[in-house]
Amino acid sequence: MPLNDQQIQTLGRDALQRAAAGDFASAEEMFGRIVEARPNMGQALHLLGQVRLKLGRFAEAREPLERAAQFLPRDVTAQTNLAGCLIQLGRHEQALAALAKAAKLKPDDAAIAHNTGRTLEALGRAEEAERAYDLALSIDHRLLPALSARAELLAARGEWAGALADLETALVSQPNDPRLRLRRGELMLRQGDWWRGLDDYEARLEIPGERYTPELPRWQGEPLDGRLLLYPEQADIESEAVLRDTLMLARGVEAVVQCSATLADWIDGPTARRGEPLDGFAAAAPLRSLPLLLNWTRDALPPPLKLRPIPKSASRIGWFSTCEPPADVDLVRTPEEIPNCRLVVGDDTWPAHAAAALGIATVILVPNTADWLWGPNLGTSPWYPSAELLRDDDREGLAARLAGC
Repeated sequence: MPLNDQQIQTLGRDALQRAAAGDFASAEEMFGRIVEARPNMGQALHLLGQVRLKLGRFAEAREPLERAAQFLPRDVTAQTNLAGCLIQLGRHEQALAALAKAAKLKPDDAAIAHNTGRTLEALGRAEEAERAYDLALSIDHRLLPALSARAELLAARGEWAGALADLETALVSQPNDPRLRLRRGELMLRQGDWWRGLDDYEARLEIPGERYTPELPRWQGEPLDGRLLLYPEQADIESEAVLRDTLMLARGVEAVVQCSATLADWIDGPTARRGEPLDGFAAAAPLRSLPLLLNWTRDALPPPLKLRPIPKSASRIGWFSTCEPPADVDLVRTPEEIPNCRLVVGDDTWPAHAAAALGIATVILVPNTADWLWGPNLGTSPWYPSAELLRDDDREGLAARLAGC
């Protein structure tokens, strides 16, 4: 049955009330009826698209939002909502066009400039993205998303001072934001500034997510009347990140190490499996908090975790890297054979850490964005006296190291 103007007004008012109350499903049905009755009604199309965005149905929101943008060419919100939908769908070129229209209508809008930067960054146009963030911040110098995004771009090309300055500005208005504090801490740590960075790095524990936390008091470095549990905070106990963190960080304190089945037979000390009862434990500490809790410095680290295997004199080379090994070299590729190697080459994964902890000469290949634990410098690692760090793309350096072994 066709709807008259009075019925459309009543239905639209009711739909807005439902949407304001959070009942987007009912609002969508009502706006859908209006659009069916008035297919060229720009405002109804726009509202239908908006409630579908609220419902997370971005593909279905696109069509009414595109039509709304055509019928409402001077409505900034119609253009920006269309752009937001297109960004969610990965249609960044189309989103950029919608944002350009919005910017012409409202050139001094910081949010439009920021979203333009996000879209340009998604398209790999980093320099243009930075200029868009600059524009957003010239309009609103404390716009948190733009400050954070520009900090990421600056950090990616090694401009640490500029990145930190942006994060410091953002933290003026949001001093307790854990994500901003964590990012600031990571930037400092990547430069080797543990004194200032470690405290901020603890903000990661305040961010909701799939992080494992045992039901024990968190240890703060105090004497305990009972056992201490050291645990990896990652949810997947068998992940590569857990294996390497365990070997790299479980040191410097008498404790039980919660570890995966992969490492249980390697560690020469008390271990526990995840899921086992925690009776007798007085407190627990995440492995990545130990540098702060134990006041470590990169120049004075405790000795590596003691492992059970005993290295033997041998001539073989262990290879645990994704890069191609040299030809005509007697290689081993299984971790069980690591004690029989005179040299181990590996990526930043647990077999390389195990070899280095055993005192075997080890070359660890790290990416440009290596974990902050390694610090900014290559060469001999303070974590393992027998380990040398090389960039994973340094083929000449690796060839020279292999030729000299």
